[in-house]
Amino acid sequence: MERIYLDHASTSPTHPDVVKEMSPYMSGIFGNPSSIHSFGRESRQAIDDARQTISANIGAKSTEIIFTSGGTEADNLALIGVALANKHRGNHIITTKVEHHAILHTCEYLETQGFKVTYLPVKENGIVSIEDVKASLTDQTILVSIMLANNEVGAIQPIKELSEIVRANGAYVHSDIVQGYNLFPINVDDLGIDLLSVSGHKINGPKGVGYLYVRSGVKITPSLHGGEQERKRRAGTENVASIVGLKHAVQLSNKGRNERFELYSNYKKQMIDIFKQEEIDFSINGDLELTVPNILNVSFAGVSVEALLVNLDLIGIAASSGSACTAGSVDPSHVLVAMFGNGSERIQSSIRFSFGYGNNEEEIRKAAYEITKIVKRLTKH
Repeated sequence: MERIYLDHASTSPTHPDVVKEMSPYMSGIFGNPSSIHSFGRESRQAIDDARQTISANIGAKSTEIIFTSGGTEADNLALIGVALANKHRGNHIITTKVEHHAILHTCEYLETQGFKVTYLPVKENGIVSIEDVKASLTDQTILVSIMLANNEVGAIQPIKELSEIVRANGAYVHSDIVQGYNLFPINVDDLGIDLLSVSGHKINGPKGVGYLYVRSGVKITPSLHGGEQERKRRAGTENVASIVGLKHAVQLSNKGRNERFELYSNYKKQMIDIFKQEEIDFSINGDLELTVPNILNVSFAGVSVEALLVNLDLIGIAASSGSACTAGSVDPSHVLVAMFGNGSERIQSSIRFSFGYGNNEEEIRKAAYEITKIVKRLTKH
């Protein structure tokens, strides 16, 4: 059975070139980067090169990059680190109701530590109101965390405009840019971002590695205590092989970005056109003009998303009902609830298709036709 993977927003396949680059660091080059002998210096050089490449990619300094175990740790370190180090300045944090759970659950934890958190609503297109952000700022606000692109519906937030308002109020800006990193050119100064989270496995790099950008002058309290790695900001022996893999994934993400954007846009259009052609009842969650090209979140009227996912899996098509971090949960998508309300039928009938490396037009079209067949069958019954 031919399998078709349309769940790149949950994780992406590691690029073969990334695996090739990592391989020497899992065998011959194995020294501890903190050791001063030649074995350690080889590993240290690899990390230094990776830090230079990655920082240059977002217009940052190499000293502003902290390697982490992934996006979740980067988000935790950003929010908890800034909150604890700056509580003398204030105790208020602002975020949105559609953030990744790595942000939302961290904010809930901070509330138990005496911090106040404002969870902003979004419009039906999944985008936060700039006026709501402005109205929520107080003299106690120390941090605003809003993602660049939503992982469930792909909605793109106006980060640059929001940053200008927030920083003028004296607060820091953090953005989880995991879902938009390989689709848009990112420059931290242009966007006005003070902290930024990235995950390797969303950009065809390895799992278990990511990074947090922290602008010079922004104080954070470390979450891990031990050695003096990462300039005393993140203790623990560095994952050298994965950091090398992350570096190469970043380099690959720079190549053909515009072509990739157009390719995924075409995949999305073809899938929508086939749904229309086959005359099935569907609604797109989010504004097509304001979403990333590789995510298509669709509601099929009268269709149980669980039944649809099972039927798709039986014929080898992988999709998702939302964030992979809530897989198996009976709770409705918090993103769709924020967009449409708790009573909306869309919450029970929405599915996410996400495109990426390894997909081609033929399988996108095949998947679209198979999806329509299943939807028609489930609707009929």
